[in-house]
Amino acid sequence: MEQTILVVEDDQMIRQLIRLHLEKNHYDVIEAPDGETAKEVFLEHHPCLVILDLMLPKMSGEEFCEWVREKERHDVSIIMLSAKARTGDKITGLRIGADDYVTKPFDPDELMAHVEAVLRRTGQFCQKIVHGGLCIKPRKGEVLLYNDQIKLTKHEFSLLYYFMQNPNIVFNREQLIEQLYPYADHTVLDRTIDAHIKKLREKIEVDASRPERIQTVRGMGYKFVSA
Repeated sequence: MEQTILVVEDDQMIRQLIRLHLEKNHYDVIEAPDGETAKEVFLEHHPCLVILDLMLPKMSGEEFCEWVREKERHDVSIIMLSAKARTGDKITGLRIGADDYVTKPFDPDELMAHVEAVLRRTGQFCQKIVHGGLCIKPRKGEVLLYNDQIKLTKHEFSLLYYFMQNPNIVFNREQLIEQLYPYADHTVLDRTIDAHIKKLREKIEVDASRPERIQTVRGMGYKFVSA
């Protein structure tokens, strides 16, 4: 499962420094230079952790933190970065939803230790697969599309999970039947899979008549497309 970290920082040099150390520690890193861009990136990638500078253009770090928490997004951790070192500032940051608070200037190795500590506490809530704004959380049984929850049946969920675990691979109907109905005591018809695909497309595609995520490969089967 991915552990994606969003770095929200308007200083490019600091952003690059944090990215370098995160990637060195094998995290998947995405960036945003301001609060408004961070909202777009957040909804696209569903990160596990946000490293958030407080002094941001367009939207402050405090406002972004409150936006993240307003819909009970508890499976996302937030580490605040700030030059404000007063105890009162730290308390405010923690009260509005931060999980940790690191003051500037900071040592990159110390920041990585904070990242590891936070993810040790919260990582069990961050089991997810994300492709282009579509997020599946297998342990929680949830599917989100740009952070809006999508209701799926048991078979639709299993089918989507299988596709997202194996992006860009073509599966024929027989393979999908074996995956969804491993202990069936009756014959499962090809059109059953077609029906599941149709319903799933109606829920996750912008236009189900012109699907972009789950595509038909003529004469072969279906595949989940990951850009």
